[in-house]
Amino acid sequence: MRTILVLMDTLRRDALGCYNPEGAAHTPHLDAFAEDSLVFDNHWIGSAPCMPARRDIMCGRYNFLERPWGPIEPFDATLVDGLRAGGTYTCIKTDHCHYARTGGEGYLQLFNSWELFRGQEGDPWVSRIDEPDNMPETFYGRVREQYQKNRAKWPREEDMPSPRTFRAACDFIEENAENDDFFLMVEAFDPHEPFDVPDRYMDMYGGAEGLDRDYFEIPPYRRVSETDIPESAIEYVQRRYKALVTCTDHWFGTLIDALKARGIYDDTMILVTTDHGYFLGDRDYLGKNYMHLYNELAHLPFIVHFPGGARAGERAGQLTQAIDIMPTLLDAYGCEVPSSVRGTSLMPLMTDATAPTRDYALYGVHAMTVNVTDGRYTYFRAPVPGNRPCYEYAAIPHTIRKKMGTDCVDDIEMGRFLSWTDYPVYRFPCTKPANIDQREDCLEEVRDSLLFDLEGDYAQVHNLAGEDAPAEDRMVALLRRGLVEHDAPAEQFDRLGLS
Repeated sequence: MRTILVLMDTLRRDALGCYNPEGAAHTPHLDAFAEDSLVFDNHWIGSAPCMPARRDIMCGRYNFLERPWGPIEPFDATLVDGLRAGGTYTCIKTDHCHYARTGGEGYLQLFNSWELFRGQEGDPWVSRIDEPDNMPETFYGRVREQYQKNRAKWPREEDMPSPRTFRAACDFIEENAENDDFFLMVEAFDPHEPFDVPDRYMDMYGGAEGLDRDYFEIPPYRRVSETDIPESAIEYVQRRYKALVTCTDHWFGTLIDALKARGIYDDTMILVTTDHGYFLGDRDYLGKNYMHLYNELAHLPFIVHFPGGARAGERAGQLTQAIDIMPTLLDAYGCEVPSSVRGTSLMPLMTDATAPTRDYALYGVHAMTVNVTDGRYTYFRAPVPGNRPCYEYAAIPHTIRKKMGTDCVDDIEMGRFLSWTDYPVYRFPCTKPANIDQREDCLEEVRDSLLFDLEGDYAQVHNLAGEDAPAEDRMVALLRRGLVEHDAPAEQFDRLGLS
């Protein structure tokens, strides 16, 4: 069995032509791939943002109910562990810089082999002490000095990290095409911020027109109305994002071409998805995860090419999530699914369009709202005032770029607090929900619970909370059930006012 999982970071669903025929970016390769594949219309985020979503994929269960951003824990039963135990060769090619940061430990080392391309975002790669020569004088949003140092090392498009990632994946295919038992994970950081893209793609969307400053690649995590950014610059960064989606699509196409050239495309299972979306001025927001997880962030693309072209060109309406990827791949290889997994194998959908998956999906950012959808309604449950009690659980006390618990040392406990494992973990009081450096209090944006009927209000404009009692009661009951079935720590019920 050959399988390839392609993860493109921050890929909005509405950027793809197969989901949004009008207004999408130019994505000919992904759209052609969708015609050969099963397109999932009801795929949802689980844990946000980046590393929580990856732990969901690797472990087949939600990260966000227990902890924020973090590494692979020593008690985790992972997808790669299961495949390797069955004799399958595993490899990852990626430019996702978070794997090399504090809080990204243990992911790469799961694989038989791995390759990491440096330089994205603030990756401390280029070792230049002095300020770089390419620092902009005027700009909107944020500018990272380290990133400017890094990007000076990319004179050509093919030198950029995500193109190098896809080229490395093509090399893997070329070198291993005669082997019929491997799992390849191809993880492109693009189209994640900074929205740095070669001019030839930007020219497809109007170039730099509308920008009255030197630079705008990294939006601030703020409401647009709280910034000095004019509408013309917002429109500009929207075009930058589309251009980067088109660039990423081009390099994805090289991978598909490599598979076809070696005659192994038809019998290879290929899954394409993302971790979360992004706000580009929508609803007055820039960035992600300090606000409610509206559809722009939570309703995701997911496209699966089954071997032999099974269900090619069809659509699936069943509810799915990232936690379903692990059991799906283990099932495809005939491997045992660990008892800790809460995801559902999607392999039955390869031959049966009516195969059931799940009747709800939970999703959220740790210590923020906990959300649930049944495919018809979305319900965002806000925490009670004070958001207490609220804890973080970890055996490896790291979160993004820092150690955990340094601001509450006297309150750290250790014990067997998680019902689904006997492994002892630290328990830390949560002092900063969402853990976003640019925001002092992320809870200010999610103080109210919200309910939306997607059938008539996909844009999630009309809040039905307090108006449609039967629907709200059903969603609250579904949320309670989900917390139980997914082993949520007991205090989640308290902080959400569900005790």
